[in-house]
This record gives sequence, C-alpha cells and structure tokens, in this order.
Amino acid sequence: MIQLMAVMVPLVFFINGFTKHDWKGAFFFAMAVAVGLTPEMLPMIVSVCLAKGALAMSRKKVIVKRLNAIQNFGGMDVLCTDKTGTLTEDRVVLQRHCNVAGRETDEVLRDGYLISHFQTGLKNLLDTAILNSSDFHEQALIEKYKKLDEIPFDFTRRMMSVLVESPDGKAILLTKGAPEEIFHQCSQFELDGKLSPMDPGLMKGLKDQYASLSNDGFRVLAVAVKELAGKTSCAKEDEHDLVLKGYVAFLDPPKPTAATAIEALHKHGVVVKILTGDNDLISRKVCRDVGLLADPMLLGDEVEKMSDTELAEAAEKTTLFARLSPAHKQRIVRVLRSKGHVVGFMGDGINDSPALRAADIGISVDTAADIAKESADLILLQKDLMVLEGGVIEGRKVFANILKYIRMGASSNFGNMFSVLGASAFLPFLPMAPIQILTNNMLYDFSQVPIPNDAVDDELVAHPRPWNIGEIKRFILCIGPISSIFDYTTFFVMLYLFKCWDPTRAPLFQTGWFVESIMTQTLVIHIIRTNKIPFFQSRASWPLLITTLTIMVFGAWLPYSPLASSLGLTHLPAMYWPILLLTLLAYTGLTQGVKVWLLRMKWI
Repeated sequence: MIQLMAVMVPLVFFINGFTKHDWKGAFFFAMAVAVGLTPEMLPMIVSVCLAKGALAMSRKKVIVKRLNAIQNFGGMDVLCTDKTGTLTEDRVVLQRHCNVAGRETDEVLRDGYLISHFQTGLKNLLDTAILNSSDFHEQALIEKYKKLDEIPFDFTRRMMSVLVESPDGKAILLTKGAPEEIFHQCSQFELDGKLSPMDPGLMKGLKDQYASLSNDGFRVLAVAVKELAGKTSCAKEDEHDLVLKGYVAFLDPPKPTAATAIEALHKHGVVVKILTGDNDLISRKVCRDVGLLADPMLLGDEVEKMSDTELAEAAEKTTLFARLSPAHKQRIVRVLRSKGHVVGFMGDGINDSPALRAADIGISVDTAADIAKESADLILLQKDLMVLEGGVIEGRKVFANILKYIRMGASSNFGNMFSVLGASAFLPFLPMAPIQILTNNMLYDFSQVPIPNDAVDDELVAHPRPWNIGEIKRFILCIGPISSIFDYTTFFVMLYLFKCWDPTRAPLFQTGWFVESIMTQTLVIHIIRTNKIPFFQSRASWPLLITTLTIMVFGAWLPYSPLASSLGLTHLPAMYWPILLLTLLAYTGLTQGVKVWLLRMKWI
C-alpha cells in the first residue's frame, strides 16, 4: 500500500494540477486520496481481533503472553512436543527396583533413594517417585549416611552422582542415569553379591534386560556405585570403572485423551511430532499406544551426523525423535521451519527453552520451569493436547477475520486507484471533493468495525492458513479492478445520461459517484468475507449486517440531509436509483463469479 501511495499521490496531484490549473485544489485532493488509500482501521481491527482471540483462548485454558503469536498459532501445521506429560499422564510411579537379572532388590532402591535425596539440583518426576516410595523409612535411612560431594546432572553425560559416607566410614560414589550412558562407564556388574566384568558376551544380556523393561512401557534408570577410598570430593573423571547394580523402573501411562487429541489435531491439519530425550524403546511403545507412527525414528546420534539439508528432508518424514539433547531439539525445529512449515514447540523444562525460542510459536504450561515460561508465547493451564485443539481453532478464527479486512481494504483501495486516475485525466473538474473522499472513507471504515466479532466459516478454520502475500496480491489484482469497472459505468451514466460534462453540474457527478462508491464498498464486504454464496450459504454476524445496512441507508440519505450543502452533495435524479440497483447487482454477481473462479484455480 505504501508503494501504491508513493506512485499514486504524486500522479493524482500533477494530473489534476495540469488539467484543472488549480494547484491548491489538486494538492488537497491528492492528500485526501492518500488518506483514503491508507488502511486506518488496520491497527484497530488487528488489535481487537487479537484481544478478542486472547479472551476466547483464555476460556479454553490457553493464556496468551504475546498477542501476535495468535496468528502463528492459527497457521501452525507442525506441533513438536515432548512425550512426558503430553502423551503420558505425567504421574510417574516407581514400579520396579531390580538387579541386572531383573530380580527385585532393596539395595538398588536404597542407592537410588540416597542419590535423589542428597542431590541439590532440580528434582524431576523420577526423583519424586523414588522419594515417595513407601519401601523405606526415610529418616532412619538418611541418618546413617553423610553427603560429601555431588556431580550435577547435565544433558551431555545424561547422569548424575553423589559422594556419600557410608555407616562403616567408606566414601561411596552413587551414580544414576540413562542406562546406555551408564553402561559405557561401568567395568563390572554385581549379581547376587558377585562381581563380573562387562565383557561383550555378557553385555548383550544386560542390554536385553534393560530393553525388556523399556518394551513393557517402563522408564528406566541404571544405578551404579564405586568406592573412592579416602576422598571427600569427586569430579566427572571419577565416573568411570563403575559397578552396575541394577535398575529402577517407572511407569507413566498414556493419557486416555492423547489418542483423541492427536486425531483431532490431524483432522485440523496439524502434524504432531515427538521430540524426547527418553530412550527409543519406551518412546516407541508410547507412540504406538496413542496412535502415532513410531517408524521411521531418528535418534540423537543420527541427528548429529546429518547435514541441515539431510535433516530437513528426514524430519518431514519422521514422527518420533528420541535420545535428543536440547541442541538437537532446537535444530530440528529450525530445519522444519526452513521447509516452510509453521512450527509450534511444546515444552516445560529448562532444556526446552532453546527449542521454544526457535519455534514460530512456543507453548509451555503454568507448572513449567521459569525459563521455559519466559521463552514461551502461550501458557497452557492444563498440559493436554485437547486444550491445544481449542486454541488452534480460536487462532484460526482471529487470522481469518484479520485477513478479511486486509483483503477488503487493499482490493478496494487498489480499485479506487484506477478510478481516481482515470477520472482525474479526462474530467474538467475534480471527480470528488476532498471532504467527500474523507467522508466516504470514514463511513466505509465504520462499516468494518464489527469484523472482529464476525462469524467464520468452518472450512476457513479446518486447515492451517499461514500468511501468504502472493495469495493476497492475486486477490487484490483480480478483485480490486472490478470496482473500477462499475465506477466507470457510473461515470458514463452521470456524464451522458445526466449531462454532467458541464462543470456547473460537478456536484451532481460527485454525488452520484460518492453514493455508488459507498454502496459498492460496503456491500462487497459480505462477498469477500466468505468463500461461499453470501447471505444464503454464509451469513455475517448481526453487528456486521446492521452496520452494513446502516451505512448504506445513511449514504443514500446524505444528499437529502441538512449536511448535504456542507459536503458539496446535491439531490440525485429519480432515474439514478434503479440504475444504482442494477449496478450493485451486477457488481456483486461479477465479484462472486471471479471469487469462485479464483477458488477453483486454487489461487486464493
């Protein structure tokens, strides 16, 4: 619109100045045209649409932190999310504490309990489940041990350790973490009080036991120990030559609503992808339980080896990504965006913040870590994909109503450009007085005030609708000039039927075009707002219908009102009104026909 104005306004000024020899009048007319071309209502329409959408989404348990994120939410076609708490109930319960052969043993639980109790970092759900275990009396156990030092968890090692002094005075390093990482740091394993080397022949049996637990849907942590004689502190270098003691296994069952929510999102054109740091076996089982394709699957070490181009191609075809680091999640989100997708990421942990910032729309929950909530655009009051479905629909409604105004305002202004330029070139007087242009513009803007409350057709929210400037340009180029056709037929009627070539009859010409312009611009709102047949298959909201009728009646009344002389308007001949009715019928019919053609060509 700025480009159009930069060309249009100087042209109008010079054409009218040279042809009418009234440079002052040409200047004010050009300024009025510039105001008329400006979509003054755009900030108000957008702000009200977004604010209304935010209120509607809050009723669906989605809190909007950044208003402009609503548009991206409606355009989202890929949702990346963690598994825990989204697909699962986020209600982790300790189910097994067994040795490497799968037999229950209290020693493994004791060691896991001590680690979870003495660690000073953020306790996750697995730690809480261990501490809530009723198999131990907490106080009696803790009093026997003294904490000496700690090695915090990080997402590279995927393990953590605490150094404790046992009741007999020994310094014991207790380690828990992802089994595949713990295996690499162990040189021996303990079974029935006997130590055996971690040789390749026995490793297969150890991994099979871990895999068996994972395939049953358990989240598994390995527990290992090492004596550090005489030490009172420890470092990461001490986490080697460990003795594998066994496993603690947790159950986090899938949510009953997960499968239904995923199906609903798929119907609305949103593909759900799982990005998790958990192991591949349990992640695959959970995905299958909720109806997601688990194969093909990408693991973190495979992601590490791929170039961005290779990863982008693979990411579009993959639903499950497992054993990911925070950097992997961030990279997957970025490559999906590079393929033209509008990507949402849902996470609640400290490790999710890079991906939340990289996504088009970051989604977190009110119970998330502070840094995750700070990085997010939307906050869910309930960690459930069903909540997201309702929010996506509201986001699409907001986008649809914003797009209505942009289409209407831009196409109308584009058409007016041809009308003003042509009329300025061949008329011996100004085609419309500056005050008439401004009045026309004010009335047209007023008619669009209810757009944020307008109804939205179901098909307009059935699929993602990201911003597409090419589509908007095609709509403007095809729909805009239609109004100019009927502006020129009105010029012909006023000039030849009502003899307005005479400059003394300029007010009659200006009044005729003023009324026709306000009628066509106001009425076309109802054609542009829907892909269906207006009034019959799709009806606007009552506020929009009332303002349309009010403005059209007011525009027809103005030439006969006490305001007529102040606006430079005059009475119109009786013959003008049936001609105007035919003009409106022809204009709406042709616009509807061109719109249907554009839809069939899939250009809009």
